[in-house]
Amino acid sequence: MNGTAFSLFLGIVALTLVITYFASKKTKTTSDFYTADGGLTGMQNGLAIAGDYMSAASFLGIAGTIALSGFDGFFYSIGFLVAYLVVLFLVAEPLRNLGKYTMADMIAARFNDKKVRGVAALNTMAISTFYMVAQLVGAGALIKLLLGIEYIYSVLIVGVLMTVYVVFGGMTATSWVQIVKAILLMLGTFIISVMVFAKFGFSFTEMFNQVKSATPLGESFLNPGNKFKDPLDTISLNLALVLGTAGLPHILIRFFTVKDAPTARKSVVYATWLIGAFYIMTIFLGFGAAAFVGQDQIVAANAAGNMAAPLLAEVLGGEFLFAFVSAVAFATILAVVAGLVLSAASAFAHDFYTHIIRKGHASEKEQMKAAKWASVGVAFISIILALFAQKLNVAFLVSLAFAVAASANLPIILLTIFWKRFNTAGAVTGMLVGLISSLVLVMISPSVWSPVEGAAILTGEAIFPLANPGIVSIPLGFLGAFIGTMLFKPSDVDKFNEILVKANTGSGLRKGA
Repeated sequence: MNGTAFSLFLGIVALTLVITYFASKKTKTTSDFYTADGGLTGMQNGLAIAGDYMSAASFLGIAGTIALSGFDGFFYSIGFLVAYLVVLFLVAEPLRNLGKYTMADMIAARFNDKKVRGVAALNTMAISTFYMVAQLVGAGALIKLLLGIEYIYSVLIVGVLMTVYVVFGGMTATSWVQIVKAILLMLGTFIISVMVFAKFGFSFTEMFNQVKSATPLGESFLNPGNKFKDPLDTISLNLALVLGTAGLPHILIRFFTVKDAPTARKSVVYATWLIGAFYIMTIFLGFGAAAFVGQDQIVAANAAGNMAAPLLAEVLGGEFLFAFVSAVAFATILAVVAGLVLSAASAFAHDFYTHIIRKGHASEKEQMKAAKWASVGVAFISIILALFAQKLNVAFLVSLAFAVAASANLPIILLTIFWKRFNTAGAVTGMLVGLISSLVLVMISPSVWSPVEGAAILTGEAIFPLANPGIVSIPLGFLGAFIGTMLFKPSDVDKFNEILVKANTGSGLRKGA
């Protein structure tokens, strides 16, 4: 066991538990629990969004994919970053103006129907669980490599910690854990990037020349097609990445933690700059790992390449930098899974329990209790699923969550705001078609059936040829919403006009509402 690493891990855990302790004293109401009572500033929320978004997939998965596959790995960085333009221009303000605690609140603002709220909550829980599995896989591999603790126990450790943050500290604790993590991650990534660039004499030309001969891929390392050989698969992946962020529940709920829509917009601007800087630095992480760690050592540590960044830190800075980067990666995972647990628990407690089961009559105490038990349930399910997904690359897993979010949530968000004829039937149909089609296509894709490196679960012939379902499932989500709408009467036009004004102006909103 690495003593330095163990000490840093304990330090990270101690810091986050202290944050949770102080946050728990401020978490008294459902508004505190779900949204930190809308009390974050634009910069604070921007840091928290960045902390929530720069996940294990970004830090561990992308670095490994670039190191093993070259240019194709950078598609993840590009897609994750460009996605925030969609969030900024189409989603952030209307969501803050129409919602209260969850995405389902926004849709229910127009369609006051239990079916709509129930299906939206189902989508939230499905996407959050999918995404959480990716983080737990990364955590298990990281702790096993660093501390020698078996994968199953590593996953359990993270699962218990993330549950503690949410149950006791709610959104306030989750937000501050994400803020601290974002600062640490940017610092660690910057240090490694500068060290890598120094190794190449601070010359981009030298860096590109050296990586051409550093891997078995040779000059093709810098060309597309090493990982994504089918152009349709590449387009499908990028569609999911660019459109999926605007449908991710744990990102969407962050817009309810500020006082108004202009502050929500500022949050996205701050987050975009931070995230952009980080994804530029993933080039140095990936290229550095390819040149100075080597493919054999990366694959030996983890077949999917998830340990490339920590191994690069060890080569460049020895035991201490290795321990620091690994501890930062651990903090990254803790912060993201806490946000995911909170989004899924909020969907169950606020949407299912309060509005469907109790028909809006649950007391504050009952809602808090339901949210905390839901947090435990979501964590338990995610841990069980993560135990069966050990060999999957975390960037790949997250890209599938993006595909589900883009297919099931984004069409409904956009049509709720912009289509006058849209109705309850269209909303329910669109969400179900998007969710079911994306999940079914994943289950019959090469990622599950074919012997793809580090990704196969079963052995056989894939029915669906693409690894990412986005190019099919996203249009199906829109089509399902369109057909469902056209088969039934139009919604109340006056309601649409009211929603359109409110979405763009925030008219009638109270602070924290």
